[in-house]
Amino acid sequence: MTRIVPVILCGGSGTRLWPLSRAGFPKQFLSLSGCDSQASLFQESLLRANKIAQAKFDGVSSPAIVVINEEHRFLALDQLQGLTDVKVNLLLEPSGRNTAPALTAAALFALVDEEDPILVVNPADQFVENDPAFIDAIQACIEAVKVDQESKTIAILGIKPIRPETGFGYIKCGKSLRDGQAFIVNEFVEKPDFTTAQTYLASGNYYWNAGIFVLRASTWLKALNEFRPDILTAAKKAMSEITQEKSGDSTFIRPHKEGFNAIPSESIDYAVIEKCPDSKFQVDMIELEAGWSDLGAWDAVWQAGKKDQHNNVSVGDTLLSDVSDSLVYASNRLVSAVGVQNLVIVETADAVLVADRSKSQDVKNIVAQLDQQKREEKNLHRKVARPWGWYDSIDQGERFKVKRIQVKPGASLSLQMHHHRAEHWIIVKGVAQITNGKEVITLKENESTYIPKGRVHRLENLGSEPLEIIEVQSGDYLGEDDIVRFEDVYGRSGT
Repeated sequence: MTRIVPVILCGGSGTRLWPLSRAGFPKQFLSLSGCDSQASLFQESLLRANKIAQAKFDGVSSPAIVVINEEHRFLALDQLQGLTDVKVNLLLEPSGRNTAPALTAAALFALVDEEDPILVVNPADQFVENDPAFIDAIQACIEAVKVDQESKTIAILGIKPIRPETGFGYIKCGKSLRDGQAFIVNEFVEKPDFTTAQTYLASGNYYWNAGIFVLRASTWLKALNEFRPDILTAAKKAMSEITQEKSGDSTFIRPHKEGFNAIPSESIDYAVIEKCPDSKFQVDMIELEAGWSDLGAWDAVWQAGKKDQHNNVSVGDTLLSDVSDSLVYASNRLVSAVGVQNLVIVETADAVLVADRSKSQDVKNIVAQLDQQKREEKNLHRKVARPWGWYDSIDQGERFKVKRIQVKPGASLSLQMHHHRAEHWIIVKGVAQITNGKEVITLKENESTYIPKGRVHRLENLGSEPLEIIEVQSGDYLGEDDIVRFEDVYGRSGT
């Protein structure tokens, strides 16, 4: 019986959704679906994968393979804890090499038992409103792939365009198959300009490329060997030396680090899919009518959101007067707007974005400037998730920084030391066990301790409730890289 393996590609950075999406907390981990869901896009993709597993396919479903950056593994584990009956294999990329190496690693891992599973490949950062319709479309894709005995058919989902969109790639369809339930793909075309997009919309035989497709693992490897054998050779080398580690109901799979970093970086589309039409690898397209959005820019978030009587989408603490056709997103404080139209206003603790909604794709230009200036707002929020909890940098100035820190029950920071700063810890809530040099002490609410520069120390929460402290740092350098780790239960590097 054929195995069905969902593959979730979770390596995107979502730069066009800055300032909410950051390199250290990208959009797939945000709750953006329609702006009113509590689940993140990542969690929703896992729940859809679980529904694929539960659907009555003529096959056996296996746990999803999630291909994710090593640095985001604890974000994924945190969000997995909010889901029930979801088991995954987390394939950890030591560095981002784009989607073609990611899928290749997943396909090689799925083939380890010498079966040839059908892979259901989709990104972790998309919105689907109608899950039953999505499952039906995936079923049609699986049927198209199953009938191909020589493992050369690829089935892809296409979205009927509703506007002349310039932010998507397009699929050009040819003759119909299976009584009009599918179409042969004649060509894949890049993101067009507005005039060309209008032409595509009017023609009726162009579809948006959702980047969701179904194929046998062997089909992908055969096609890759045909078009980009260099990627396949390098990926096989990296995956020949994997290590595995259990973490609850999930498994970490680590390819060989240097080997993976040596894989040429390329997208699935450029490496293989766009080269398949007119080759021995046939691509069938099945239309998806399920309220799909890639949420690739703030305008797409507005399109998918729940609108008021003035066509506004507002989230958080907002007050609007004479505002229309706008998105207003408040994360930390009151955001008000008066007499504006067609705007995107997004507030976070450390940054505010104001943009013309029609120009929201160009937010990436701001991110590029942040990168050039080496500003931390590109990578991290003021409140930063850590495997042991989080910290929020609430104030700072010359030679000092103040953080609010929360440690999960049973968790601990690494045993560490700083060369350039001293720290003063005040317990706000809970009970802390603190290693301060050779001394191990227990502190409760309103008690404190001082840790001189250069002293080895550790903070632990041995209780059953979250531990909160205020940390006051002082010194001539307060950067996050001033840390030497001696012991760390989360496997992070020594510095």
